Amino acid sequence: MKRTYKYRIYPNKTQKEKLEFVLSSCRFLYNSALRNRIEAYRYGVSINYDDQSWELSEIKKEISEFNNIHSQVLQDVLRRLDKAYKNFFRRVKLHQNPGFPRFKGKDRYDSFTYPQLGFQLEHDKINLSKIGKIKLRYHREIRGVVKTCTVKKEIDQWYICLSCKIENNVVNKEKVENPIGIDVGLASFLTDSNGIKIENPNFLIKSEEKLKEIQSKFSKKKSRKQKTKLQRLHRKVRNQRKDFHHKLSRKLVNKYDCICFEDLNIKNMINGGEYNKSIHDVGWNQFLNMIEYKAEEAGIHSIKVDPSYTSINCSKCGFPVYKDIHIRTHSCPNCGLSIDRDHNAAINILRSGTDLLKEEALCFSLG
Repeated sequence: MKRTYKYRIYPNKTQKEKLEFVLSSCRFLYNSALRNRIEAYRYGVSINYDDQSWELSEIKKEISEFNNIHSQVLQDVLRRLDKAYKNFFRRVKLHQNPGFPRFKGKDRYDSFTYPQLGFQLEHDKINLSKIGKIKLRYHREIRGVVKTCTVKKEIDQWYICLSCKIENNVVNKEKVENPIGIDVGLASFLTDSNGIKIENPNFLIKSEEKLKEIQSKFSKKKSRKQKTKLQRLHRKVRNQRKDFHHKLSRKLVNKYDCICFEDLNIKNMINGGEYNKSIHDVGWNQFLNMIEYKAEEAGIHSIKVDPSYTSINCSKCGFPVYKDIHIRTHSCPNCGLSIDRDHNAAINILRSGTDLLKEEALCFSLG
């Protein structure tokens, strides 16, 4: 099981210059390697990672500045390009939109990686080869073995992302004492099978007026200052949403031993058009992914269920009750049940999830 820990770092002026130098050099190498592959292909020659990695020593002789960058960082740049090519050909074979690897502009290349060596964590500092010891905000303990270190620039802030390998906790497939079903929505962010609602914080909508104001100024005058303001506000909204998702998912994982939710195709829902902005604002995909990996770490169940008919079928008698999206109450003409439609859906989700769990436990016990 792999997990990534992200920490903000605070480089001084000299260290910032070194970080910027490494980042721009890596971008230059990426674009040069991409150009090299494209030109070779025109002459019927295929180039892979091994070919370009072999040429690095010669490149260092021609460009002496590359000697001030850790060798594995430069190699990882070539691996990144090689991965982009492999993904391109994979999508071609699957008849998907392939998306040929693109040259990277300054705003499109924002990180570099130490894949094995060249970094050392020292509690409140990170020692990066060829750059130095940088102050670090170590806000949570690391679990597992650190494998890679990625340095990332976000607008005007620097971060490190430490990828770790963690041993899986064993999940008890037969014993579940406190399950919950959750239904995510737009009217309220979440309704559980106990009838508890969590209201939608609407971070993007609350910042919309300010975003429009800055966007208008940026449209009139394409200044770097206005662009940075716009990026910072979007970052603030992302961070607010992420913090909300982290806290709520942690609360659910700590409280319940089985969490059931719908296996939503959010991409298709966004393509629908009408509720695009609201769906982007709630960030269901990020939230449900957090539940999955936190449940995996805690050794509890997270069950995805088929979303078909969860809002239609009566949770008491199973009778289908079709209703428009604006009707918020489920009223069953068959058994007389009248409850909130999201509460009804959450109960159906819980029932479907526990049924799946029983089938899984049976298969597990039969072995």
